[in-house]
Amino acid sequence: MDITPGGPGDVGAVLQLLDGATAWLVGLGRTGQWGTEPHSTNPRRIARVSEWAESGRLHLAHLDGQVAGALAVGDAMPYVPPATEPELYVNLLVTGREYAGRGVGAALLDHARALARERGAHLLRVDCYGGDDRALVGYYERQGFTATDPFAVGEWPGQILVQRLRSG
Repeated sequence: MDITPGGPGDVGAVLQLLDGATAWLVGLGRTGQWGTEPHSTNPRRIARVSEWAESGRLHLAHLDGQVAGALAVGDAMPYVPPATEPELYVNLLVTGREYAGRGVGAALLDHARALARERGAHLLRVDCYGGDDRALVGYYERQGFTATDPFAVGEWPGQILVQRLRSG
């Protein structure tokens, strides 16, 4: 697996990953996380992915010559309390469904950890959908994160998770 920086030319590939994940969630009857509409038709979501790509915050995992997953890192979202120490925040983590079970998400999170260390941060945080059976929260916990503060954006239930990083 190769992980490379993403750029403006990769926006379509990331939106395709997000559309695939949304369709998969809809097929499972799990519409609470991202709703039912494709990301590629939502101007706000297109703008967000474009901003990550243009600002150097987007990273792509490649398997078999294809984009298998995407990671965006940077600052915490406005609805999240600010950190009290230097951190790197995971703004997006998505894996193509055809690559599920191949460690793409774990590799991208390892990449985020390395980026945090390079920047002198010893804290990695992420937020995710905290509703339904909290399966996504469980995924991040299996990746070494600890759930801290639940929150809500309107009716949408979220969960903040943290991971302390050791030097090196």
